[in-house]
Amino acid sequence: MTALTVTGLTKSFGGLRVTNGVDLAVEPGERRLIIGPNGAGKTTLFNLITGELASDAGKIVLFGQDITRAPCRRRAHLGLARTYQIITLFPRDTILRNVVLALLGLSGLRWNPVVDLARQRHLTVRAREALALVGLDRVADRPLTETSYGERRRVEIAMAMVQNPKVLLLDEPFAGLSIDERRDVRQLLAAIPPDVTIVMIEHNMDVALDFADRITLLHFGEVIVEGTRAEVVADPRTREVYLGE
Repeated sequence: MTALTVTGLTKSFGGLRVTNGVDLAVEPGERRLIIGPNGAGKTTLFNLITGELASDAGKIVLFGQDITRAPCRRRAHLGLARTYQIITLFPRDTILRNVVLALLGLSGLRWNPVVDLARQRHLTVRAREALALVGLDRVADRPLTETSYGERRRVEIAMAMVQNPKVLLLDEPFAGLSIDERRDVRQLLAAIPPDVTIVMIEHNMDVALDFADRITLLHFGEVIVEGTRAEVVADPRTREVYLGE
């Protein structure tokens, strides 16, 4: 059984077809890299997988369960989590509260409008554990406005990991990072348990090649190359897309 299977996934905005019959099969525990130039349809593919966009055609299966028409919240409960290319956090709250809020989304407490999160110690403990995984447990009470861009990237990963995902979608986690911050995120990704399947979008192929078991190259919404690192790098279509050869 695959962790994530996408078959014939298609999405158009008006007359523009952004995702064109995409097929994708990711094995449990696999590290899959999705690459492609700007406008290739990478983030749209993630939005379709998570249910933030409805597909026009095709099928999405998560560990054997068809989730094509399932709402976003249902997909999260089934073990699908993601980060975003543009960081989406709660800037007026602390690092810790951001992670607690992410955890609250999977808790029955989310239906209680008067719940006092400060008194929900079990949520706080789990949130601190997730922050420890990304090296931010010592600054958990720091306001988000006092954090660096790289720290916010790590907060977002902690928010995804606290949900105990089976499949984790990472949308350009290296975007905008300094050399030192990229090193930190590489180490963080390497420390994610091997039973968590990871699919990562990255525009810069040089940054993330060492991460991937297999690579999928998208261009104009279509899969044009897929294979191992060596196969994708050696394929002339990869050089054509990235270098215009």
